[in-house]
Amino acid sequence: MPLDTPLNLDGLLLPANWLRLSSPEDKAAVGITEVADPPAPPDQRFYWGWDNEGHAIPKDHSQLIELWSQQTRTTANSILAPTDWIIIREADNGKIADPLLKTWREDIRLAAGSKVAAIKETIDTDALAAYVTGQNYPIWPSDPYAPIPPSVELEPAEDGGLTDENMA
Repeated sequence: MPLDTPLNLDGLLLPANWLRLSSPEDKAAVGITEVADPPAPPDQRFYWGWDNEGHAIPKDHSQLIELWSQQTRTTANSILAPTDWIIIREADNGKIADPLLKTWREDIRLAAGSKVAAIKETIDTDALAAYVTGQNYPIWPSDPYAPIPPSVELEPAEDGGLTDENMA
């Protein structure tokens, strides 16, 4: 029964907020028992579901290693793809590519290699899931040509507050 719903229990009318405000004893007195929500499903990228004892059923670790290694390589390739033409142009006609771009591209490849190595070092599905869903896995070297948002400096106002004269 959803919260904030008026109740009519055999002629006993209860207001919409009664479930929210009543004690467990009050609920038991009118025959209402609380049932815990079922657990959220485990991350389907790594687990099949729950077993009868409430433990997540892991997918095959070796298959996941291959899947996530390939996914990591695919991500690296998609990051590099927009600048591939610059490298091809250099090979085709000798127009030198910016060394900063070449360094960044190498950093992407090194990051991909490190990520794949970390994936392969995991000992089980739980460790793999922890790595892939952790803070470091989705981080890639920053594109040196990505626009940097302009910084806004606020000037102190006469009353000690800040004005937005520079923001216009």
